[in-house]
Amino acid sequence: MNIRIASERDTLRKIADERRIPVGELLAINPHIVHPDRLIAGFPVYFPSSDGPDRSSSRQLGGLPFCPLEPVQPLDTWFPLTPLEEMAEQEYDVLIVGTGAGGGSVLWRLCEQWRQENKRIGIIERGDLVLPSHARNLPMMNTDRLWRYFNTISKPLPGAGTDYAGARQLFAFGGRSLFWFAFAMRMTLSTLEKYPFPVQEMNTYYNLAEQAMNVTRTFTQDSTFTEILLNRLWQNGYTEADHIPLAADLMPSLYGRIHTDIFNSSISLLSAALNLRPFDLAVNARAVKVEHNGGKVSGVTVMKPDKTAYTLKAKTVVLSASSFETPRLLLHSGIRHPAIGHYLMNHPLVQATGSISRPQFPFPLGTLGISVPQSVQRPYLLLMAGPGDFYWYQTSEVRPFALEESVIFFGYGKVEPRYENRIALNPFKKDEYGVPEIEVHYSLSAQEEEAIRRLEEGIRNVSAVSGINLVSRNGNPPICLSPLGEPHHDSGTCRIGNDPVTSAADVNGQIRGVSGLFVADNSALPQIGAENPTLTTVALSIRLADYLVQTLR
Repeated sequence: MNIRIASERDTLRKIADERRIPVGELLAINPHIVHPDRLIAGFPVYFPSSDGPDRSSSRQLGGLPFCPLEPVQPLDTWFPLTPLEEMAEQEYDVLIVGTGAGGGSVLWRLCEQWRQENKRIGIIERGDLVLPSHARNLPMMNTDRLWRYFNTISKPLPGAGTDYAGARQLFAFGGRSLFWFAFAMRMTLSTLEKYPFPVQEMNTYYNLAEQAMNVTRTFTQDSTFTEILLNRLWQNGYTEADHIPLAADLMPSLYGRIHTDIFNSSISLLSAALNLRPFDLAVNARAVKVEHNGGKVSGVTVMKPDKTAYTLKAKTVVLSASSFETPRLLLHSGIRHPAIGHYLMNHPLVQATGSISRPQFPFPLGTLGISVPQSVQRPYLLLMAGPGDFYWYQTSEVRPFALEESVIFFGYGKVEPRYENRIALNPFKKDEYGVPEIEVHYSLSAQEEEAIRRLEEGIRNVSAVSGINLVSRNGNPPICLSPLGEPHHDSGTCRIGNDPVTSAADVNGQIRGVSGLFVADNSALPQIGAENPTLTTVALSIRLADYLVQTLR
């Protein structure tokens, strides 16, 4: 067997091409080289003894030589993983903690912008590989199975108590984006005007986010269920009512390009990043401490489920662990700022169910998806969906014909950030990794309670002008308030801003007092109004990635 020491710009693929050896064969006999496109200067490279200009078999059958069988490097998971042991031997230019919407967006944008750059990127996830796509893209998932599965793999938030009883946590590759409703709306102008940079700049990143997530209002276009009810709303003063914007790829499979990932999740972004350039990913990797010294971040201490600890070195760290786990990690790491953990926001959610006569709609019925946006007169966002649990296309289940079709209302009340709404560490309770659990302190203001009252009034009025009768369903009242925390729109606990007293991070998302430490998840949002925060989180995360590309040269 021959040996060569790799030179400065060598990769295993480059050497394989030079020697005309299948790269898979070289990988098989060089297990110390983990990726064919990684620079390997100084590494020994082993070659098979038969290496030469012409390595084809001399055996022939029917006048043709046999094609050589190339060894295949095994891949035992549906997304390539890197052992923590190997990651601990590297120093990353950027290390991302968390694979939800924020972390996935930062990774995708960095990989897109650094496609030709020799930058080392790592990302870790506390949970495991659970689903390879948004749950709604899977043909076996109807609404009932989806929510039963979500409630099995997610857990109630420890420390939430009665103040925040509806909150749940999901630790998985892709995070909660695996199950979100895919309602992808922008914040209203009145909300964006409170952001710490120009609205025009935010709109630029909304455009990029909508493009990356395939946001469209055409999901329910030409659906008779939607179009007829939309006309009724317009004729009765709801002139701003419109089709719900959904993060859904409706492009048909053409020219060999297959579109199967219809509803967008962080998996979509992570997969796009994987096909752009190499990066390291570890799952079941619990970040327990941010390492910092002299006001500069140096890495993250991570533990495996067996409690083995590793320190991953990094020049830049981006925290995307959630609005609960990001401030929890900061506080446990001794990083103190008056705003960390404070200004917790979440929408009060009012749900209602109704029914409407089927014969008044032509065939085919289609899917209902209408948005009544927040306005000066309406301190809430109201969404209408249906029929019943079939408010997204379900190809594997036949919907029975009915004389009455059911409609679901989702109403989100407008909220404002308040210092007293917060999470704090509980020094008397620690999890299995030795990290203190959190305590949630949360209440609604008088204005938010008024928004709930106005929501009920709005639902009754919209249903009346639409011809929908509000009815009980599955033993629930026609209109009810969900337990606080249930919308899973928690935000604001590491908010960005210009005021160094009221914002935990500066306008670029850098945690105050620690150079190189950034935040990119819902916790960074300074305001959420009444809209689903996911699109805004993705937009801000792309903006952060662009900032890193500009500064980490």
